Amino acid sequence: MSVRDMVEKDYYAALGVPKDASAADIKKSYRRLARELHPDKNPGDAKAEARFKEVSEAYDVLSDPNRRREYDEARAMFAAGGYPGGGGFGQPPYGGRGGPGPQPGAGAAGINLDDLLGAGGFFDSFFQRSPGGGRGPKRGTDLAAEVTIPFEKSLSGLETSVRLPGAATCASCAGSGARIGTSPRTCPTCRGLGVVSRSQGGFALSEPCRDCLGKGKIVDSPCPDCQGSGRREREQRIRIPAGVSDGQRLRVRGRGTPGERGGPAGDLEVTVHVLSHPVFGRDGANLTINLPVTISEAALGASVKVPTLDGAPLTVKVPPGTSPGRRLRVRGRGVPRSGGGSGDLIVSVDVRVPRASELSPRARAALQEFAAAYPTDPRAGLTDRMNQ
Repeated sequence: MSVRDMVEKDYYAALGVPKDASAADIKKSYRRLARELHPDKNPGDAKAEARFKEVSEAYDVLSDPNRRREYDEARAMFAAGGYPGGGGFGQPPYGGRGGPGPQPGAGAAGINLDDLLGAGGFFDSFFQRSPGGGRGPKRGTDLAAEVTIPFEKSLSGLETSVRLPGAATCASCAGSGARIGTSPRTCPTCRGLGVVSRSQGGFALSEPCRDCLGKGKIVDSPCPDCQGSGRREREQRIRIPAGVSDGQRLRVRGRGTPGERGGPAGDLEVTVHVLSHPVFGRDGANLTINLPVTISEAALGASVKVPTLDGAPLTVKVPPGTSPGRRLRVRGRGVPRSGGGSGDLIVSVDVRVPRASELSPRARAALQEFAAAYPTDPRAGLTDRMNQ
């Protein structure tokens, strides 16, 4: 995070949280936005992709206590027009480049943004020497990603790639954004500052340069691999274990943002989405399936074949007199458990009653003969129970 980012970017607004938001609230908001804006859910939507990168950058800063503190201090100092150990900006002992009043390239109250935000400027030197700024090893930031897999693969497991929030430096242009053999040029409008100033009353207000979009550089011949951004999306290969469920979060140690000054890398938390299956469902560690049977199969009993996800069908015995909705259990043919073994396959019997239009004259006569041979009233006593 550059000092310019500290001053110009409102990371709290990007995540939609107040400045006093807790770490838990920041994380919750980031996860919600990351799910809504993830490129996999918004293919070809440039605005959603840009917003996704924005919230990822904001979370990268605000989720780290040290970086968040530095960010808050920088913005508070700039807003107040003051600095540690002295008066307001533009006042002794820091008086900018000229005398009283706004100077060219100056910000509010005569602040010269080149002096403040440039390399080796006031803010840089202040935060480099600020106590408690974290000079020792610092753990990297955790990242969140999402992946969608087929139902079958959730049972067998697989190795796949996930798209990570944020981006890595483009290897083709080394991050410059310019085509190989060319270089970006300094923006003539803002002289490389990325901001321009305009006078209003007794103040000079700064805003991002419209010609270079606040970058300070203009790329005349963009790199074809990153389209001039200097950044490319990152991917990470991970292993999805067998038996993963829809919505489950997997934590991959050490696959987040690299640590600083020898600190360990953060973790990668992957939310897994499992596509639905046209035949099978899932209930915990059990697979479920609806098995259609005929009236005669339910009444007389039958051996019926049931499809499986791993090859040959199973033969399930439907007992005589089976009622609709009865559940038959096949042991060990369900979802693999992380501790070993598997759940069961639950077969729900669905007795199919033929439509009148489907009955041939012979079938209709057979049913009429059956009704005469089995004169029972399944509603007997129903009215009596209502009157009790």
